[in-house]
Amino acid sequence: MLRPLCRSLSRQRRLFHSSGATRQEASHAAIETQEDEDNLQDLLRRKRKTEWKRRQGGQTFLDNLIINVRGGNGGDGCVAFHREKWKPMGPPSGGSGGRGGDVYILPTPNLTSLSSIPKRMRGGAGGNGQGTWQNGKNAPPTIIKVPLGTVIRELLPGDSRRAKDEWEAEEESLEGLNPEERRAKLRDDRWVHYPRYADDNVNRDVFKQAEAALYREERARRWARKQRLLAPINLDLDKTEEVVISDDAPLGMGQHEWLGHIVARGGNGGLGNPHFLSPVSRSPKFATRGHEGERLTLYLELKILADIGLVGMPNAGKSTLLRALTGGRAKTEVAGYAFTTLNPIVGVIRVAEDGTFEGALQGEHVFEETAIEEERLRERELSDIENLEEQLRLEDSSPDSPRPDIEPGHDFDVHETFRFTVADNPGLISGSSENVGLGHSFLRSMERSLALVYVVDLSRPEPWDELRDLKDELEKYQPGMSDKAHMVIANKADLLGGEGDQDAVEEAREKLRRLEEYVKTEMIVKTPDGERILDVIPTSAKMSQNLKKVVVLMQKYVQQARTDKV
Repeated sequence: MLRPLCRSLSRQRRLFHSSGATRQEASHAAIETQEDEDNLQDLLRRKRKTEWKRRQGGQTFLDNLIINVRGGNGGDGCVAFHREKWKPMGPPSGGSGGRGGDVYILPTPNLTSLSSIPKRMRGGAGGNGQGTWQNGKNAPPTIIKVPLGTVIRELLPGDSRRAKDEWEAEEESLEGLNPEERRAKLRDDRWVHYPRYADDNVNRDVFKQAEAALYREERARRWARKQRLLAPINLDLDKTEEVVISDDAPLGMGQHEWLGHIVARGGNGGLGNPHFLSPVSRSPKFATRGHEGERLTLYLELKILADIGLVGMPNAGKSTLLRALTGGRAKTEVAGYAFTTLNPIVGVIRVAEDGTFEGALQGEHVFEETAIEEERLRERELSDIENLEEQLRLEDSSPDSPRPDIEPGHDFDVHETFRFTVADNPGLISGSSENVGLGHSFLRSMERSLALVYVVDLSRPEPWDELRDLKDELEKYQPGMSDKAHMVIANKADLLGGEGDQDAVEEAREKLRRLEEYVKTEMIVKTPDGERILDVIPTSAKMSQNLKKVVVLMQKYVQQARTDKV
């Protein structure tokens, strides 16, 4: 009798081990399957990102965009009846649907381009109602973050770029249907019926009365939508706002974060069947569906917010000038051909009390073309380690050299008394006001600048002709825009004078005098206080020469413009 028992125990032990091994193999297989799915998702994510970059064409800057915005749809109401022990025929208990999410636009100072904004934005849908009087969840708001300086306009009916709104889209879906099919589709889009009671509901008087009330409400919503088109969205997002709680507010009052400007409202949720309870209808077997959210098309236009805007022809040295003013921190493309700069680039200039600016303390004094500097950087990285160690040893053994009073970086924070921004923009050519070349992409970013500075190439035969073309294009694009000009920077002055020959130096001085005379006679700016003559400053951005005077004058212009604006 013992032998069969032992045999059965051993068999059970083998079965246990085999089942344990099977479970272990299954768990390993599940883990491998999950890893494969994660890898596949990661691969698809990278593929989508690569495809998006390919469609961008290598351009990460975008200053105008058309987006279609939809508020979230409301959740559907529920048709249900309460059931519990000893109550087989309970009252209607269907919950109402949640409200669809609103869509807001929030200006953000951290963004500098519209390229991160999708062309279609839709708010979240509200949750559907459920039994036992459970209402659906309201959808959270959807926030579209845009850079400061973005102008938003709503496209009106008649514009070919505009998408259909919620009512026009419904009319389009009903095209080609006969009256019976049209009525059936309208009811299907608006009503939820208890199972197997759809045909019975439409013949009841209470349903017909509810349907008439629903259409009256829709007519009111259509009228309100048309009235809103009389005052379309037109926002100028040039500053951020904060929610300020009064000191007299009750204790414990929560502080709500500012979500931005609402542009599309979500639809209301549908009503559950308890809302249709009446003395003559004790068990309504229908509910309404949620409303669609608002649909609209917005045109976004980014106008760079910079205190100083550099205006010049292609290859006039604007990018090199911005790099010299920021000590090389502004990563602009510098090359010997036209239209090197394709997108506006903004640099920050920090100034101390004595007029010293941080860019002059960075240690870089000669700014070459980007390709040459990158080659030098590679050679520096590949330099011999032994020489570096020897240099460090000599520095350690040498006596401490006196440190300058002001150093760039965090040390400059103590000495900083003023800061302003300078924008390097794409080159302007004749016909830019008619969108020739980079045209409006350049001029659009200049509208918000507090002051404009002309940059001309002094080494060219007749730099005053460039000034005339620049002023004319600014006036053609926007009358009075050239009145913001305060200074003319005669760049590349180091190319004149040859090797110090007296005749060449005298010729360079004569060209500068002629340029100053042209500015005094032809570039006069009329102001409410009289007339203003532009300052003419010869500089060499490449060699970092005469830049302190430029920064001091720019600081004066910005301070005056900010005071006048206030």
